[in-house]
Amino acid sequence: MERIIVWYLRMSVFYFAAGALVGFCMLLWPDESGYYISSHAHLNLLGFMSMMIYGIGYHILPRFSGVHIYSQSIIRIQFWLANTGLLGMAICWPLVLRQIARPFSEVLLMISALSSLTAVVLFAFNIIKTIKPADK
Repeated sequence: MERIIVWYLRMSVFYFAAGALVGFCMLLWPDESGYYISSHAHLNLLGFMSMMIYGIGYHILPRFSGVHIYSQSIIRIQFWLANTGLLGMAICWPLVLRQIARPFSEVLLMISALSSLTAVVLFAFNIIKTIKPADK
């Protein structure tokens, strides 16, 4: 398995544990939990689920198609965009909700969200360009 794919899978497991930890902390401090719902959800969905899908998708889909991935460069760029975007959102959501460090936290949240969106679009583009067209 390629090294970058292993890193997608490792980060997926890391975010799964981080999301579970945030969820547990929300149970311990229910009065504060509302500030962390978005972080908890993003760590689990964009972190665990999406990183797992990216890693497995990049590993398996080219093999199903019998071709090489369209762009190795996109895989690496997407990895960094996805991780920085996710971490930025996980950190900034509670700051924005608590109205801390405004407007800096709001701008950073928007930049982080754009980074995550760009990563999703790059994944879709790379996979679509990789998969062979269906035989007619």
